[in-house]
Amino acid sequence: MPGGHNAPVPTWGPDDASLLIVGLAPGLRGANRTGRPFTGDYAGDTLYAALKRHGFASGTYDKRPDDGLTLHDCRITNAVRCVPPENKPVGEEINNCRPFLIGEVAAMPRLKVILALGTISHQSVLRSLKIPVARHGFAHNAVHAVKPGLTLVDSYHCSRYNVNTGRLTEQMFDDVIVNIRRLISGKGH
Repeated sequence: MPGGHNAPVPTWGPDDASLLIVGLAPGLRGANRTGRPFTGDYAGDTLYAALKRHGFASGTYDKRPDDGLTLHDCRITNAVRCVPPENKPVGEEINNCRPFLIGEVAAMPRLKVILALGTISHQSVLRSLKIPVARHGFAHNAVHAVKPGLTLVDSYHCSRYNVNTGRLTEQMFDDVIVNIRRLISGKGH
């Protein structure tokens, strides 16, 4: 995309965060253009509004990497770092990007919760942790104790399609974030 980022999208947020959010892949007109996860597309509108409502972000989200939005105790990455053809990553792309996800998890000393947005992200997180995918099935707002001190929480992806079809409502997504807040604070599910 001329004039855009059009390269692997780096992780965003402090590496000492308790929460890591793992999306699917950069959107063509979003992160691929702006260079910041979930920035410039509909999914970012949904994600960042929820993070702001629950204290994981502050400032203004204006679909630009210099908009003044700040993350608090939260870091955001994707299972796939580059925009996939037709916005549908294939197994080879997911597998090739897994070392980056493994590195992200390893570099977060205070990590307590990983939020997987969608089935592919859920499976990629499990594979990154060397946990058989069959051990933990994906379900919206499911909570999986994956390692001592580390919990995986699932959510439907906050894509325009899921929101417009009602598969994911604002309340459903807020419930996931509230659940994560409880887990981080040690108050459980």
